[in-house]
Amino acid sequence: MTKVGIVVGSLRKESYSKKIAHNVASLFPEGYETEFIEIGNLPLYNEEYDADSPAEYTTFRNTVKGADAILFVTPEYNRSVPGVLKNALDVGSRPYGESVWDGKPAAIISQSISNLSGFGANHHLRQSLTFLNMPVVQQPEVYLANSQDLLDDNGKFKSDDTVQFLQGFVDTFVGLINKYQG
Repeated sequence: MTKVGIVVGSLRKESYSKKIAHNVASLFPEGYETEFIEIGNLPLYNEEYDADSPAEYTTFRNTVKGADAILFVTPEYNRSVPGVLKNALDVGSRPYGESVWDGKPAAIISQSISNLSGFGANHHLRQSLTFLNMPVVQQPEVYLANSQDLLDDNGKFKSDDTVQFLQGFVDTFVGLINKYQG
């Protein structure tokens, strides 16, 4: 069983990113298990914690270590990633030389309630993942604009075209995961 960890860059209970992530989780094929990885409980990264990590750091790091790949689903805040997501990247990359992200295949979905569709967040996240040595799905890129209009009252995608596009994205991600597992 291949495990895909899902990191959502939004803490809001009814966030569009969470709803999108739940929809996409159902698109993985048989033999793949998805697990949402909690990041909202992580204390802000402080190098002084490297010697004696908070329990939340240890749980988080072990969960990421147990994943074979990571799917990031995030909104855009001020043309970048939300602080909670950046903090999770920092916590997982420390202590120096012990990054839990190293070598894990990754994929990014960014979304926004505007027409810009999270372009800035997507590319800032790609920059960090490159440094963290995470091979990332390059194409197709997923920027979801006007995300509030993509979902029905039950949090499901309204359009089959959206589902088909994201299925192709997941299929490409699975190919990348298989490449690095094989």
